[in-house]
Amino acid sequence: MKDTRESRILLVLLVAVAFALITVDIRGGDDSPLNGARDATASVLGPVESGVSGAVRPLADALRSVRESGSRGDRIRALEQQNAALKQQVSSSDLVTSRSTQLTRLLGAAGAGQYTIKSAEVVAIGAAQGFSWTVTIDVGSDDGIQRDMTVINGEGLVGRVTTVGPDTSTVLLASDPEFSVGTRMEGSGEVGFTTGQGNGPMRVELLNGQAQVKPGDRMVTFGSQGGRPFVPGVPVGRVTRVENTPGQLTRTVLVQPFVSFTTLDLVGVVVQPPAADPRYSVLPPKPTVN
Repeated sequence: MKDTRESRILLVLLVAVAFALITVDIRGGDDSPLNGARDATASVLGPVESGVSGAVRPLADALRSVRESGSRGDRIRALEQQNAALKQQVSSSDLVTSRSTQLTRLLGAAGAGQYTIKSAEVVAIGAAQGFSWTVTIDVGSDDGIQRDMTVINGEGLVGRVTTVGPDTSTVLLASDPEFSVGTRMEGSGEVGFTTGQGNGPMRVELLNGQAQVKPGDRMVTFGSQGGRPFVPGVPVGRVTRVENTPGQLTRTVLVQPFVSFTTLDLVGVVVQPPAADPRYSVLPPKPTVN
């Protein structure tokens, strides 16, 4: 339509009519004469509105799902982090409890034997110095450690120090095939020499071929001159088998060591031997039979 004087007059008239109809509709309320026209318009535009809404709703739901999924993912990641933190706390708590138990047993053994010890932690295992059964501990010459000192834990004999550095030392374990220590049988006092056999039981050659020994009997270290390399009275193990060797000058028995060499953690290096032989006082009490 061209912008002429007639078109402007027509536009003014249409606007005036529109305002008049709005005024009539508002004043009429529910009885408005325009209700019929409005209903007709709604019946025509309603399906279009529903169709548009139906088409848009899946997209909106999808976007909402994505947003909620992201939120759930964040919550899951947060929960996973919390779970990992809790597991670490539990693990740390278990480690503290285990260390506390080991230290209590170690101090108990040292007290029973009157050993002056320097506590240490096993920091490495391996074939150091050409030996097949060794561990490295985190104390050395700066801590007063010297070669041929006895190493124990709360269960018994661990081994002896073979190499010393400023802040670490190497310990030859009692399970090593090259390891040998003099031992004394509990009760009978029979003495012999005990050697390691790796993962197997220790082997003991009792000097008395007629020694009366049976499974379950226990033994401790005999001790060395000056307490090095071995202090006396350290628990070694329990007899598991007595070999039948008639006519032999010695008697062979197999012994299960008290110490678990594959789970070593806290140990003690005996830096000063006891004033007197503790004999069997470091051994735990025998279980009573009801």
